[in-house]
Amino acid sequence: MMEYQGKVVYKGIAVGPALVLKNRDVQVKRIRTENSGVELGRLKDAVSCAKEQLQRLYDKALKEVGESNAAIFEVHQMMLDDDDYQESIQSMIEKEQVNAEYAVAVTGDNFSQMFASMEDDYMRARAADIKDISERLLRNLSGQENSDIENMKPSVVVAQDLTPSETVQLDKSKILGIVTVHGSTNSHTSILARMMNIPALIGVPLEFEQIRSGMETVVDGICGKVYFDPEQKIKDYANAKICEEQEKRRLLEDLKGKESVTTGGQKINIYANIGSVSDVGYVLQNDAEGIGLFRSEFLYLGRDNFPTEEEQYQAYRRVVQTMGDKKVIIRTLDIGADKKADYFNLRKEENPAMGYRAIRICLKQPDIFKIQLRALLRAAYYGKLSIMYPMIISTEEVKQIYKIIKKVQEELERDGIPYRVPEQGIMIETPAAVMISDELAELVDFFSIGTNDLTQYTLAIDRQNERLDDFYNPHHKAILRMIKIVVDNAHKAGKWVGICGELGADETLTEKFLKIGVDELSVSPSMVLKLRNIIRKI
Repeated sequence: MMEYQGKVVYKGIAVGPALVLKNRDVQVKRIRTENSGVELGRLKDAVSCAKEQLQRLYDKALKEVGESNAAIFEVHQMMLDDDDYQESIQSMIEKEQVNAEYAVAVTGDNFSQMFASMEDDYMRARAADIKDISERLLRNLSGQENSDIENMKPSVVVAQDLTPSETVQLDKSKILGIVTVHGSTNSHTSILARMMNIPALIGVPLEFEQIRSGMETVVDGICGKVYFDPEQKIKDYANAKICEEQEKRRLLEDLKGKESVTTGGQKINIYANIGSVSDVGYVLQNDAEGIGLFRSEFLYLGRDNFPTEEEQYQAYRRVVQTMGDKKVIIRTLDIGADKKADYFNLRKEENPAMGYRAIRICLKQPDIFKIQLRALLRAAYYGKLSIMYPMIISTEEVKQIYKIIKKVQEELERDGIPYRVPEQGIMIETPAAVMISDELAELVDFFSIGTNDLTQYTLAIDRQNERLDDFYNPHHKAILRMIKIVVDNAHKAGKWVGICGELGADETLTEKFLKIGVDELSVSPSMVLKLRNIIRKI
């Protein structure tokens, strides 16, 4: 039995086989070989395996997200067969007498750089495709293929870390638990775990050479431990705890259909945070009163090009229609910082959390922004959709957004496309926005306080830096005072205010938020009934 200690990001117990995701960066060494024929044979097998993987991905994507989104996997299959690409690899193997891994890595780098330097946007975007198929070949050659992600069974996911793009690709319904070496309590891995009620540990000093996929695993999200090949007494304890958790959840089910109102009659809306259309099921399952944060950037992640207006419109419309009379607040694109997509061609920044991200990208590249706004206004025609703009620091930015909205309206009118201009609000995520919240309240319909970034910027602490977790204090007096300032200024202007950051789910602060006068808390779906239970007892 192997036992490791980590940091809990979501409590609970999970039992199941491990799914070990190896580090995507395969270390490639140049090795001289006497038999080029053997290396060419290995290359042929790796290419054949890659085509089978891509076909499976295409078939899966076709069922889940439609033909237009699945087409990228067909493109990757064609690129694998490209004569220039294949000839470059084969020539290097034969002429330089090197191993297949080295030839693939060098060719992939050369072709990727060549495409990245082209002026045409479409051709530049192909750089990421070349990189992707080359990495797939390298994984196949080294025996580290990630086909287990594509065909995963219910498992405990074990990894160095999970990027937002990787979490998009995982079949969330089959994740029993999450264990990672890196990550912080505010990382997207942690947010995913809390949203889906998945026991999760981070900061676990795993020894990957001793852990393999399929190993029986117990994640103890109460004590912060993970066991591989556990003893029988550990398994018995885990199964008993799982039964206890199921009974607690059963009791919470009785709260479905009831209001989130205190014994004194104070009502507060409990909404849910989601990252994709498929997450709406968790919202309904947990009886949230609406969606307080739809992270639209997840439509942009895990792909190689921009989602079209039609793709976005269909996604937003489906969520709005599914939610019926309940409010759906969609945050506009929040790419940047830890959420990266290669095709945006964002430059490397020394401090990306304070750099070119979110509304700054949208205002600097209005063509991208207008496509999303067109899709949002069209979808708003079909239900209670609200738009929320992230990372606002000035009234000038809000006025600039409204000018773009006006142009979008004129275009839709001209094209005869039905639309509605919905309720529009902003996220309060910076001290600057807090300090001028009285002025901002006069311009918008509502505020939503993003406590994750507000804490980061107020305390001058990078929330993705796990070494600073001990200093990261979301209960800091400054944060709570700022929340009160924002609520007071919003209410003076007759506007409502919510909290959509992780702090909203902090059960120790629920009563405090009620006293301050917060109108709405938007939390992970798994926390909705827990908070309702607390509120109804206050």
